[in-house]
Amino acid sequence: MKVAKAEKRKLPGKPSEPRKEGIAGFLNPAEMHKLGRLSLLSRYVVEGSMAGAHRSPMKGASSEFADHKAYGIGDDPKHIDWRVLARTDKYYIKRYEDETNLRVYLSLDRSNSMNYGSGDVTKYDFACHLAAALGYITVKNRDSIGLFLHADKVDMKMDARNSFVHLNNMLKHVQEQPPSSETGLAETLHQIAGSVRRRALIVIISDFLGDEEAIAVALAHLRKQRHDVIVFHVLDPMEIDLSMKHACEFEDLETGKRLTVNPRAMLSDYQKIFGAFLERIQKTCAGLKIDYRVARSDQNLETFVRAYLEERRRLSK
Repeated sequence: MKVAKAEKRKLPGKPSEPRKEGIAGFLNPAEMHKLGRLSLLSRYVVEGSMAGAHRSPMKGASSEFADHKAYGIGDDPKHIDWRVLARTDKYYIKRYEDETNLRVYLSLDRSNSMNYGSGDVTKYDFACHLAAALGYITVKNRDSIGLFLHADKVDMKMDARNSFVHLNNMLKHVQEQPPSSETGLAETLHQIAGSVRRRALIVIISDFLGDEEAIAVALAHLRKQRHDVIVFHVLDPMEIDLSMKHACEFEDLETGKRLTVNPRAMLSDYQKIFGAFLERIQKTCAGLKIDYRVARSDQNLETFVRAYLEERRRLSK
């Protein structure tokens, strides 16, 4: 589904204020203080590079029992389960779930359609602030953050690392690359699936305007690679409600096509079509066991992130 839009862009802050770079360009100290108390958990098994708080496919020494395996040459006798030996007269050793840090990759859509904003904040502004918040939470919890910045192709890739310096550099690159080009979400998600070899958490931040069937196949590719996937569907309130009262001209920000319409006359049909569009994406994600949330660009970022992460924490138990 492709919806024509009229462009309006106003960046946060006063024009006279010097532009802040990196984390400080997206989050103020009060927001960082609140977000620093939150945590982003994986709902599935992940693979990391250091000890952490997330389940790993690797077996090792920890406090959580996983399973038994037959005792063999080279196994440490101290792990023999003597109760099983007493019942079966066979030697088995205990194996435990090892824990790992989480590797999070942000998939950030910078196609031209993300440049729309009916109010003070564009979809891309909100998406960048959301990416900064999730990145800050991830690093604060000693997990690793990486980035795929894309429009019709992946424009920039940064591997996952656990460092505030890395996060700061990552967000500087985001600031330097505003929206441009047409969308190619399906193609870029396939690139990401082929690039991230070890199981990780992939967070997709996009308005999902494109070939729906192709996007569904790409999401399935990510899940086939056994990645945990979160979808944040960023939308402007005007796209959802179409609350314009007067005739106006819409412009498709990716193709440049223009269309003059009377929004009040088409409101009912538009809401049905757009509602069906949202429902199809939601059903696709539900079928693939992907977390899906609509992220309205007019809502408070900290409140939205907190509500989602607290819900995810309950579901991860």
